[in-house]
Amino acid sequence: MTNTVPSKVSIIVPVYNVENYLAKCLDSLIDQTLQNIEILVVNDGSTDNSEQIIQNYARKFPDKIKALHKENGGLSDARNFGIDRAVGDYIGFVDSDDYVTKTMFEEMLALAEKHQAKMVICNIQKVDEHGNVTQKLTQIPNMPEQIVLENNFSVFSDISYFACNKLFKKELFNGKRFKKGVHFEDIQLIPQLLLECEMLAQTQNFHYQYLERTDSITKTHTEKGLDILKAVEDVESAFEKSGYSGKKKELKNFQIFEGVYSFLAYLAFVKNEKTFYEMSDQLGVFIKEKGIKIKDILKYNRFDKNYLLSLPLKKKIFYLLFFAGQKKLIRKLI
Repeated sequence: MTNTVPSKVSIIVPVYNVENYLAKCLDSLIDQTLQNIEILVVNDGSTDNSEQIIQNYARKFPDKIKALHKENGGLSDARNFGIDRAVGDYIGFVDSDDYVTKTMFEEMLALAEKHQAKMVICNIQKVDEHGNVTQKLTQIPNMPEQIVLENNFSVFSDISYFACNKLFKKELFNGKRFKKGVHFEDIQLIPQLLLECEMLAQTQNFHYQYLERTDSITKTHTEKGLDILKAVEDVESAFEKSGYSGKKKELKNFQIFEGVYSFLAYLAFVKNEKTFYEMSDQLGVFIKEKGIKIKDILKYNRFDKNYLLSLPLKKKIFYLLFFAGQKKLIRKLI
């Protein structure tokens, strides 16, 4: 008998050539303790066995799984395709090679309703292919379950803007979608959604399991990294129109964390020398245009701790050499 209870939560799973991982992801969603969910599995033009796996699950769990198929258009396009068809009051995103704990969406929905929060955040842990935890990523340490954004706006510049460890009120997506054809689409959109919130809620549980795949080809770091700077500029435009537009310090910290530190973390893996120098120059322009001083970057605190001092030694040296203008010396280290 088909479940007639309206779905409270729509979970969107974009799929592209993940036949080895998809079943584990879908099993973790089928097993959710929250019953009234719909799982929108969007096949983004896979060329492997993913479609057959999706159809098998759709036949077996017709009350939960909605099998959707589209031509390949990339991650943003697949997520947007799902958003357009979601009927839940809340939306979650799970990448098709990751998986989640059984209670993730029940707990996050309960927190959203308890605190009238349009966005709920959980912790992430990185796992290997055997399920061993390789790294725990605490998202908002030292803060309560309910966060009033007006009084704790430092979270705007401090949190990691992954889409997948959050639950969103569907109305946040009114007139907003993931930007197509770009990298770092989460950095571009999720801060804009946060600016529409008055209340956040969080759980310290590590619900989201992020798989570090051994078979994934090492991603080539290219000039696509410049999309980070464009994403930050899109967020700036939304910031100026938001109710938080007066909070300039937090905007500058966002520019430093995402536009400088995140960009440099990407730049460190750019192998092509010409591309490296061109991107370095673009970052220099960005820093100058935003009026960011080197001392602002060095003094940037994340969750009340100096960010630079918290980094591993190799990263610290890379960043300090960059700020000192020693780009040629950096190239020898890479």
